[in-house]
Amino acid sequence: MIVTLIIACEVGFWVLLAVGLALRYLARMPRTSAAVLLCEPLLEVVLLIVTAIDLRNGAEPDFKHGLAAVYIGFTATHGHYMIKWADGHAAHLLGRGPRPAKPPRYGTARAVHEWKMGARAIGAAVIAAGLLQAAIWYVGDASQVEPLRQWQTRMGFVVGISLIIALSYTVWPKQPKQGEQPKHSEAEWGERGEQGEAAARPEAERSSPQQAGPGTGRTGPAAR
Repeated sequence: MIVTLIIACEVGFWVLLAVGLALRYLARMPRTSAAVLLCEPLLEVVLLIVTAIDLRNGAEPDFKHGLAAVYIGFTATHGHYMIKWADGHAAHLLGRGPRPAKPPRYGTARAVHEWKMGARAIGAAVIAAGLLQAAIWYVGDASQVEPLRQWQTRMGFVVGISLIIALSYTVWPKQPKQGEQPKHSEAEWGERGEQGEAAARPEAERSSPQQAGPGTGRTGPAAR
């Protein structure tokens, strides 16, 4: 049941995102759109509650309980990023804004981008590890919690790999090939935003601070 619920949460995220963007750009209902997007974290809350109930009812901790904690962790740190990405591209496709800026490819700007992405992954791993530890304390039987400890070890690897990747772009910054010109300078990247956040807001909303935008994110008790 837990795995099925994880899949349902993932499907629900994209359904709510599509409905929220449709309400904003097609129905011109920004406040209703924001309300729909605010429902996103409820999906992770439901998953957390169901997982806790399953353990309380005597279920033996296994792979699926650890997977639920990891899913919650990653949705908490990556959900808002995904919403900004989808919002920027929806605005562009519907003629409400320019094409969102792509992530920088070279030099310091690329290193900064990799550190930001690494920070999200590390944050997700820390949240997941914390939830797993809470489950371990909740179960209390050392003979039953090995699957959860294995997930904690995997989260340690996520932290290590994320740091190595970010450090590699800092110590050995990627440079354009001879004759190739970078598409986005550091200044341009800073002005346009990591995923064209400003481009995602319609002109009318940029000029009217009263109108609500979809500046909500998936900030569950952790994916996506």
